[in-house]
Amino acid sequence: MTESPTTGKPGPNKKAGKRNKPKKPKVPRQAMPEQAPEIRRNNFKEVPFGYPIDTAVIEANRCIQCKKPKCVDGCPVGIDIPGFIKAIAERDFEKSIRIMKEANALPAICGRVCPQEEQCEIVCVTGIKGEPVAIGRLERFIADWERDSGNVSIPDIPDPTGRRVAVVGAGPAGLTVAGELALKGHKVKIFEALHKPGGVLIYGIPEFRLPKSIVMAEVDYVKKLGVEIEYNAIIGKYYTVEELLTEEGYHSVFIGTGAGLPYFMNIPGENLNGVYSANEYLTRSNLMRAYDFPNADTPIAMSKKVAVIGGGNVAMDAARTALRLGAEDVYLVYRRAREQMPARDEEIHHADEEGIQFNLLTNPISINGDEEGWVKSMTCLRMELGEPDASGRQRPVPVEGSEFDLEVDTVIVSIGNGANPLLPEATPALDTNKWGNIIADDKTGLTSMKGVYAGGDIVIGAATVILAMGAGKEAAEAMHEYIMSIDV
Repeated sequence: MTESPTTGKPGPNKKAGKRNKPKKPKVPRQAMPEQAPEIRRNNFKEVPFGYPIDTAVIEANRCIQCKKPKCVDGCPVGIDIPGFIKAIAERDFEKSIRIMKEANALPAICGRVCPQEEQCEIVCVTGIKGEPVAIGRLERFIADWERDSGNVSIPDIPDPTGRRVAVVGAGPAGLTVAGELALKGHKVKIFEALHKPGGVLIYGIPEFRLPKSIVMAEVDYVKKLGVEIEYNAIIGKYYTVEELLTEEGYHSVFIGTGAGLPYFMNIPGENLNGVYSANEYLTRSNLMRAYDFPNADTPIAMSKKVAVIGGGNVAMDAARTALRLGAEDVYLVYRRAREQMPARDEEIHHADEEGIQFNLLTNPISINGDEEGWVKSMTCLRMELGEPDASGRQRPVPVEGSEFDLEVDTVIVSIGNGANPLLPEATPALDTNKWGNIIADDKTGLTSMKGVYAGGDIVIGAATVILAMGAGKEAAEAMHEYIMSIDV
């Protein structure tokens, strides 16, 4: 109590009153139901089941609807995050998906594979004193609700502008560019080198993390906007970029061919039978359906003991795929500590739950073969952490005399990918950097060739789906301005 300023008698202590007022209990972040580890490690079905409606509404109500939402700034494609979440909280799901698709044509994909914890959720104000709102899970929920309802709405398409655009690559960047430009009335055709659309979404990310049916549903939406896709069309061989602009009559070209060139460690034994790049291993399993043998006639060599070299999301995908293909032991071999792994926490957690064995602070120095040229073991060194390197992470330093052999019959190398070299090599007028990436303007995607734009992994190197989509959106705006400024 405090004294009254007029009577000198004790008066009410407002601060004490606030302190004694019962607080509204905080609602915890809602968990997403998923398959149990002992079950899912034996199948390729998607691990999380997604939010039920009531759970999604509870989670949406955790959003405090900030006046200056930092989450929007953290989103590479600028989704109105508070808007779509508020509509879920009000159970107006049709409004929510409309808001979502104003900025993102592939929400079911982004809700599953984008690193929200490093982008929109990391700056969520609700997360300052607790856990952030599960923005990614709500994005997945509303996209799945639309698809499951069978009521996928198609926006009104404006009258044709008479402009034609060629998009090279049906990955996240290419699909985004195509969808954005189709919504502006342009005629868009995608040229895809493989026999299915999706790029890394279809050949790189396993079924248990991103079902192929989800990818195809998102692609179908883009096609319903009027986008045409031609498969088995390798630009650089089938047509050159110059031919698209001249002989084929396209007014602009977007290049989104990705980072499909795998890196190796250049250690002895990498040419042995049983050594794969993660690209090849996952492409065989995902695109060529090795996981569905004998229904699909493209099997992959069966393994008992598998070592996956690397610590990123692709390494986790490869390790968890090997487990599901029947390996008895799968070792994740990474030269740094667990807290330095670039993979998403969720993917590390799932791999750990499923029984992947983490050999951390371990660096391979050779792969050893038998008399017939097949892998039989891998020689490794124990490491310890030293001074920080250019990335800011502590540099791994070999421990003298710590060599040991790891008995394995398969080695999967997952230490990164470089730019797909085919198209740049066939297009001398395109400027590239020393790593083979196409040089393009940060904001517009404009390359050294007039009317030619590029974005995604072919420009910035192997990165995330949402960053490729963000680059695609920015390029689409610039391409629209360009082609509307020229006479046709």
